[in-house]
Amino acid sequence: MMNLVAELQERGLVQDIMPGTEEQLMKEMTSGYIGFDPTADSLHVGSLLPITLLMRLQRAGHKPYALVGGATGMVGDPSGKSAERNLLDVETIQRNCDGIRRQLEHFIDFNSDAANAAVMVNNYDWFRDFSFLGFIRDVGKHITVNYMMAKDSVQKRLESGGMSFTEFTYQLIQGYDFYHLFNTHNVCLQMGGADQWGNMVTGTELIRRKGGGDAFAFTCRLITKSDGSKFGKSESGNVWLDRERTSPYVFYQFWLNLPDADAAKMALIFSFRPVAEIKALIAEHEQATHLRKLQKALAEEMTIMVHSEADLDFAKQASDILFGQSSVEALRTLNECQLLEVMDGVRQVTGDRKTLGDGAELVTFLAESGVFASKGEARKMVQGGGISINKEKVTATDARLTSEHLLNDKYILIQKGKKDYTLAIFS
Repeated sequence: MMNLVAELQERGLVQDIMPGTEEQLMKEMTSGYIGFDPTADSLHVGSLLPITLLMRLQRAGHKPYALVGGATGMVGDPSGKSAERNLLDVETIQRNCDGIRRQLEHFIDFNSDAANAAVMVNNYDWFRDFSFLGFIRDVGKHITVNYMMAKDSVQKRLESGGMSFTEFTYQLIQGYDFYHLFNTHNVCLQMGGADQWGNMVTGTELIRRKGGGDAFAFTCRLITKSDGSKFGKSESGNVWLDRERTSPYVFYQFWLNLPDADAAKMALIFSFRPVAEIKALIAEHEQATHLRKLQKALAEEMTIMVHSEADLDFAKQASDILFGQSSVEALRTLNECQLLEVMDGVRQVTGDRKTLGDGAELVTFLAESGVFASKGEARKMVQGGGISINKEKVTATDARLTSEHLLNDKYILIQKGKKDYTLAIFS
């Protein structure tokens, strides 16, 4: 079988690993799971690491289990958190779990007759009828308080002001998840981020103390950007996998705009190209970084993986419209939905459509709408050739905006310099 652990190590992913894990994965088809926290009805770019781990596991011939934390979502994992999060109600959690299921089906095979077809489980199914007394009798007595107190996640929260009993019990609940899956589905491997190591070890310890067999685990390094900040966020917040939250165009741009240091790292983590091919691409990129070959290759692969080839084609077309030499004719080919998708995140101003009848003085509109601080500043930029309307440069200071400028009978695109855009909406 393919040596999955060696592959992940070559990509710089493995941080902690239990002895025997690599040998187990080389010996036979192994069932392994990763947990997903149902805090939203969509996963985001930061979730792509566990998603691609499950994809790699299945492609290596093993059986992936995706666990959604319908029960643990009611408690809250303290790992890596500085404060207790708000708890969600059952209906919200179920809606989030359903959304996560739909997204995961896009990446891993749940529906084939293959022996390693993926399985989705929800820990609410085995916790909803578990009484408190039953839990502390059947689970709690096997793990000592000293053992639980020694975990880094607990120590850090205690040092920062304390933690509730609810959060303190989280490692027992996650540990029982592993024990349950081990006994009912023969799942003997758990995978996750480095901040989950303590919870994973609790699971293997519970299996051992309750008379189970061998259980294994490994963690991947937490992904951070070169500046030390969390990966997966843009200036406007999370980069979601749901196209309604983050458009495929914005998703494509997220990868395209990665700094060189981050692009090399993310290519090794997320790309399914062979490692040797990625390293060759990195070397080629370093010879002419201005061409951004590495970012383009990664953006294309990830956009197709998460969305589709058609979405990639549109994202590239939209990028050319905004940042290339496209004409107003190309801009007018976009319908309203596509135009708004491309303009997602672009500053917007409003105007009165009635003023376009006789023509609205451009310089006045630029100042009054807030595109410029004053008419003088706007006039100077127009005179210098720094203003374009719908991709056409304007140099006349007495230029006027008319209804003929409207895109989709409602919008006008104002460009200041090379990349500073404003979308004017007339109603």
